[in-house]
Amino acid sequence: MIHLVVIGAKGRMGTAVLEQARRAGDWGIAGEIDQGDALKSALTRSDVTIDFSSHEFTPVVAEASAKAGKPLVVGTTGHGPEESHRIRRAGEKIPMVWAPNFSTGVNLLFYLVRKATAVLGGEFDVEIVEAHHRRKRDAPSGTARRLAEIVAEVRGMALEKAARHGREGEPGPRKAEEIGIHAIRAGQIVGLHTVLFAGPGEVLEFVHRAESRDTFALGALRAARWVVGKPPGVYTMEDVLGLT
Repeated sequence: MIHLVVIGAKGRMGTAVLEQARRAGDWGIAGEIDQGDALKSALTRSDVTIDFSSHEFTPVVAEASAKAGKPLVVGTTGHGPEESHRIRRAGEKIPMVWAPNFSTGVNLLFYLVRKATAVLGGEFDVEIVEAHHRRKRDAPSGTARRLAEIVAEVRGMALEKAARHGREGEPGPRKAEEIGIHAIRAGQIVGLHTVLFAGPGEVLEFVHRAESRDTFALGALRAARWVVGKPPGVYTMEDVLGLT
C-alpha cells in the first residue's frame, strides 16, 4: 500500500483524486491538506504527495517535499517564472512529475502534435483553442500553453515572441511564425482542446474532449505510483506513459 498526501484536498481535483484513491483500495490516505492545515507532519507519514492546490502554494509544497525527501506530483498551472524556478530547484533533490494535464489522451495529443509539427513544416499555420468552465482562474490553460511550447520547440522559435493571444480590430495578415492561442470560459466545460494545422489546400485538426475529472485523477494517481522510487528529477506524463 502506498501512503498518499493530497494537497488542495477540498478542491475539485483534490476531491476527485481522493475519491479514486479510495475506490482503488490500495492507497493509504496519509493526509488531506487544504488551506491552514499542517503540511510537515503529513509529509512524514507519506510515500508520495499529489498537489492540486494553487500556483502560489506549489513552490512551498515542492520545497517542503524536497526537505522531507518525498516524491511529488504537481498538477497546478499558471506558475510565474520565480515560482517555476523554485519548483524545478526542488526537483533536483526529489523525483517529481510535473504536468499541465494528467489525461492519457492529452499526453498522447502532445506526442502527436510534436510529430505533426515536424512532418507538416512551416507551411502550415497552427492555431490552438481551449475551453474550460467559467471558474478556471488562469488563461490560457496549462495544456494549451504546453501544446504551444511543443510547436515552438519543434520549429525553433521563442514562444514569447510567436504566441498570439486572440485577435480583434485590424491586426493585419497573419504572420507565418505566429502560434495562435485562444481561451474560452463558459459553463461547466471540463476541458476541450483543439489544435488546428492549416496549410495549402488542407486542414488537419486534433481534438481532445475531457468529459470527467476522473480521467485527470486517475492519471495523477498513475503518476504518483510511477514516481515512487525514481531518481531525483523533473518528469512529465509522457515519461510516465513511455512516450518520450
